[in-house]
Amino acid sequence: MKVILTDNIVRVGVKGDLVDVKPGYFRNYLDPQGKAVKATKENMAELEKMRDQLKAEEEQNRKEAEGLKEKIEALSLSKKVRVGEDGKLFGSITNKDIAESLAEEGIEVDRKRIEKLEEINGIGEFELNVRLYEGVNATLKVNVEAEVE
Repeated sequence: MKVILTDNIVRVGVKGDLVDVKPGYFRNYLDPQGKAVKATKENMAELEKMRDQLKAEEEQNRKEAEGLKEKIEALSLSKKVRVGEDGKLFGSITNKDIAESLAEEGIEVDRKRIEKLEEINGIGEFELNVRLYEGVNATLKVNVEAEVE
């Protein structure tokens, strides 16, 4: 089923894209959330009128993402966690924990956009990939330290 996206959707497309999705995905998620409309002749004509506005908006979003990328790559987060005698973590460090730490630094990132390049399973420095915008990714360094009791 052909639809026009009215919002950016990870791994599907960006606002204004004409994409092919399964009818159930459109009916159960995209349509109720207002993230897409059916690709009718009327909607396609409306899309053509909005192309210039969408390009300007996309350029603005890309510039913001580039600025955010510089901030994230200049940052090095430190997380203090409880560890056992052999240096293994009690529990784990999740994407939610990383997103909260970034929010404390004044950087708002959705936890779903944070990808672990390697499993955080002990003490040390780890690199995470943060998908900011289509084609704009930042590398975040997280230093995991033992919590002193």
